[in-house]
This record gives sequence, C-alpha cells and structure tokens, in this order.
Amino acid sequence: MAEIYPFRGLRYNQEIVKDLAQSICPPYDVIAPGQQKYYHEKSNYNAIRLEYPLPTVTTKQSAYNKYSGAAITLQRWLKEKVLQLEDYPAFYLHDQYFTYLGKRRKRRGLIVHVKLEPWGNKIYPHEETFPKAKDDRLKLMRACQASFSPLFALYQDYEDKIAKTLTEASRAEPVIEFTHPEEKHVVWAITDPAFICRLSEFLAKQSLYMADGHHRYETALAYQQERTHISTSKTPMSLTGKEAFNYVMMTLVDLSDPGLVILPVHRLVRGIAPSALAQFENQLKRIFALKYVPLTENLIRSLECRMDGGALLGILGLVPQSLVLLQRRPDISFEDIMPRNHSLPYKNLSISLLNHLILDRILGTTQDSENVTYTVDIQQICQQIKEEKYQLAFLSNSPPLEIIKTIADADDRMPRKSTYFYPKLPTGLIMNSLSTD
Repeated sequence: MAEIYPFRGLRYNQEIVKDLAQSICPPYDVIAPGQQKYYHEKSNYNAIRLEYPLPTVTTKQSAYNKYSGAAITLQRWLKEKVLQLEDYPAFYLHDQYFTYLGKRRKRRGLIVHVKLEPWGNKIYPHEETFPKAKDDRLKLMRACQASFSPLFALYQDYEDKIAKTLTEASRAEPVIEFTHPEEKHVVWAITDPAFICRLSEFLAKQSLYMADGHHRYETALAYQQERTHISTSKTPMSLTGKEAFNYVMMTLVDLSDPGLVILPVHRLVRGIAPSALAQFENQLKRIFALKYVPLTENLIRSLECRMDGGALLGILGLVPQSLVLLQRRPDISFEDIMPRNHSLPYKNLSISLLNHLILDRILGTTQDSENVTYTVDIQQICQQIKEEKYQLAFLSNSPPLEIIKTIADADDRMPRKSTYFYPKLPTGLIMNSLSTD
C-alpha cells in the first residue's frame, strides 16, 4: 500500500512576506528564460530564487553557482524567519481556482508526504522522462536539501470517503488565502489526529498515478539512494527509515475532480530535409486518411479545445493555409505496425503514432531531437509556422484520463510530453525540508 504521512511544511512567514501572490511561481519546467528574470524581479522573496535561480557567474568553472546560490538564499531566509517550519505535522488541503475556456473552476488537492517506492509499487508513472532534467533537479536537491514544489499525482476515490473528509476539513479557518489576476489559492493545515488518521487510512488503499513530476520523483529516488549510502557508510545501521529524504511531497487529486483539465502538448519540427518534406504527404497517405480543412480564425480558436472529425493528429505547414487532419484507415491496423513491446492502448495513442510512425520512420528524427519543440500554445504555433521558424507543427488531442490510467496499469508509459495538466501547481506555496527527521 502507498504510505501517506503528514509533514511539517516549510511556509512563508506572512508577517514578513505579506503578499504571497508575489512570492509563488510556476514549477521550473514551464518557466521560459524571460519569465525566469520576470519572477526574480517580481519580489525579493519570490520562490524562483530557490526553484530556478539565475546563475550568479556565467563562467564554465562556476556552472554550479545557481545551485549553491539557491542554498545560500534558503539558509538566509530560514535564519531571517522568512520561511518557517510548521509547528506540527500536517496534511495541507489546497483549493486552486482558475478560469479555463471562460468557465471558473476549482481543483482540490491534498499535499502530503508519500514514502518513496520504486515505480510500480502502488505508485505508477504515465510518461517517459528526459535524463537532463533529472540531473538539474538532483544538483539543486543536493545543494538545498529541500524541494520547493509538490509532485502531482492522481487517485480514485470510488466511495467519496476522502472527498467527504476533505469537505469537513475545509470548514476550518484556512492558513493561506490569496488571489492574483488569474488564480485564487486557499490552503488549510489539517493537524487534527482524527482527520489525519482517517485520511491516511483511506489513501493507503489507493494506487497513485503520477500526473506531473516524473523527473522530480526519479530525482527523489536517486537522492534517497545517495543519502542512504552516505549515512550507512559513516554510521552503519543507524537509519530508521523515517528520515525526511525517504519521502516526497505530493499533491493528490481525485481522478473524478471536476477541476482536472488536461491540455494536449503539440510538437513543432524543423531541420527536415527538402527531399523528405517533398515526399511526406504521399507517405502519410499510405498509413492515414487525410482531410484538408481551410485554416480560419474560428478554426484556430477551436483548436484550443480539441480537433473534431475523429482526427488522430493535425498538421500545419504541410499545405498552405490548411490544417491537414490525419484519420484512421479501415485497412490499416496500428497494432501490426507499432513497436511490439508496448500495450494496445499505447499503440493507438496519437502521440505514439506521431513519434514512431511519423517522426522516427518517415522524417528520420526523434522526440529527443533539438529540432523538436513542445508547446500547448496554438497561437504561438501558428505564428512560428507563419514566420517559417519551423517547417511543420503536429497537433494532438489530450488523452482521456481513463487512457492514462489504463496505460499505467499495463506497466507501460506514454511518450514524453504527452500531457499538460492545467494549471500547474504553484511553487513556494508549501515547501519541503529534506534535512529534518
């Protein structure tokens, strides 16, 4: 069973940091270089200074300065009581309000400590990961002995027992509540032993499906191994298993939560040889049925939701002023032409078809190539294609939640960057010290 525990969260001292809206930021992996500077300038206490600091020196010899810089900032904030540990272990109930497609929504999550386990031991990944991202996070974790943003995992509350308990807990006074132009955040610290016992019992029966934070989970596993090795080599047999580095901070959200929004992650591709591009359309026709739709402003706006007409993928840049929709052909079985070492749901996934049949087999590139860029922004895609900064854009629909769960249950993983859970959980709302026991 998944082991779920309360923990002493590290929080901003609101007597010093009075405007928390100026202090949170998105997680590191969605922050563009320009935004990194923006959040640094937004507040002297913005969590970007811990999560994704600007390097203080740019020479090769000082490449790690951004990590040591984050550690120095963290220690200074602790000394000055800008950040303080919670007095008692707590679960943190977090309501995140946001607007999507003109509708106001609320996503409810519970921030907890989860005992680290290898993948498949009640904790399941749904995507592949990039090694480079894990290396960056591990260096930061080593330097700071802390994590600043929670991972995002899903569970299935079949009988609504967890939901009912959280509703009861939300009747108390919140410890954090603030609004900025796009979102509102309300947080309760649940310290009542009865609530903690009840929630722990219900959650222990759940399988957890990683929604966002695969790199950080694998980083936490690597960090746990390092710390365990260092501890046992210095003082053999002194570990209790209760050390903070044996746990990871997660926000758990019910799969049936009405505030769960998944955006598709589209691909922009360049560096395609002219000869390959000239043959591309005819090669596609051997596998898919092609439908050509005039590209209008109304169509572009509709693509922010999903593609219609049973399309598996859409392509911009192939035919001027048109969206080319790729649809199934009745005479083609993807199961027969996709890699055998994957589950059937994986083989029918649009991103899997794009990676294996189009990028790899036809265009001779891979999802890891520097010529492939990922984005959820349709307007940006159209602009990049119009300005010919990229040759092609591949659009997909977001996968249903049940498919994500099915692929994970089959001990399989979706391709990297298959999903974008919107909005991202904020960094700096609740932080996690890895140096406390």
